[in-house]
Amino acid sequence: MTNTSTLLVDSVCKEFRRQQVLTDISFEVPEKAITAILGPSGEGKTTLLRLIAGFDRPTSGTLALHGKIVSSPEIHLPPEQRGVGIVPQDGALFPHLTVEENIAFGLPRHQQGRVDEMLTLIGMTSQRSSRPAQLSGGQQQRVSLARALAPSPRLILLDEPFSALDANMRSSMREEVTAIIRKTESTAIIVTHDQEEAMSISDKVVVLLNGTVAQFGSPQEIYENPRSAHVARFIGDANLLSAIVDKGRAFHAIGSSPCSSSSQRVIALVRPEHIRLAHDPQDGHAGVVESRSYFGHDGTLGIRLATGEIVTARLPISELADIGSTVFVASIETATILEN
Repeated sequence: MTNTSTLLVDSVCKEFRRQQVLTDISFEVPEKAITAILGPSGEGKTTLLRLIAGFDRPTSGTLALHGKIVSSPEIHLPPEQRGVGIVPQDGALFPHLTVEENIAFGLPRHQQGRVDEMLTLIGMTSQRSSRPAQLSGGQQQRVSLARALAPSPRLILLDEPFSALDANMRSSMREEVTAIIRKTESTAIIVTHDQEEAMSISDKVVVLLNGTVAQFGSPQEIYENPRSAHVARFIGDANLLSAIVDKGRAFHAIGSSPCSSSSQRVIALVRPEHIRLAHDPQDGHAGVVESRSYFGHDGTLGIRLATGEIVTARLPISELADIGSTVFVASIETATILEN
């Protein structure tokens, strides 16, 4: 565990009724950073969060907070002794308490100054006497966050905190919550199934697929250099092209790229935003437009190539050809090479 890590998860496994839910989970959470645990539903994200919080014990492996083991098959520090704040998916505010009473819950007595500080932080001093039923979904989440932050936890855990909000509110709340976490210099773990959410707000991402860590790194690392085709597909739109390796290059349907693999066949990953159309047919690879999507600021074309493979190209509006048109995809000289 490094000096700048808050949490170390080492070789953690979890079984329920002899069914393996988590397998060999290992990663470190940097101090004063936001780490996202990202994966589809049913992959064990909330189970992992419960292990970190102390609500469950691992079947094997260890969890350490600031260098001290808090969970293992033999050791179990209860949740209330871990210094961890929790923001549940639904906020879980007490309906019979006011905003300030919810924030004060769990604090020692005579901590009104800390409550006032939290109310100012979340911009809700004028709603201090309101009850949860009088608040919007976004306001309830802010109060839930303030309650979790009030005791100054060493680590804060957020379980799908924006999933119940509509798209517009989700975006604005994401920005607000991130700003509050950054301002308080808190260490946070956010569980989410939303790739855009994880990539836009976190410093590190744990990609959880099939109950194990498929990749751990910065958002840019994972997007630009995914460890596998599975990760590439899960993190953003991906064109995965069959490629043949010859003399240090991988040759695929829209060009060739440097390749150090010893395999004869590999996969070339090209993101849609890296595909361009050639103005001169001699500079491109012919394809037929099979689909067209318009997003206002730009759009995408689905192009069937001579190999039968379909690539998605994200292009300016002016370059969105009609369905059925023949277009020419410019040669790609660089692609991320993945093993089959």
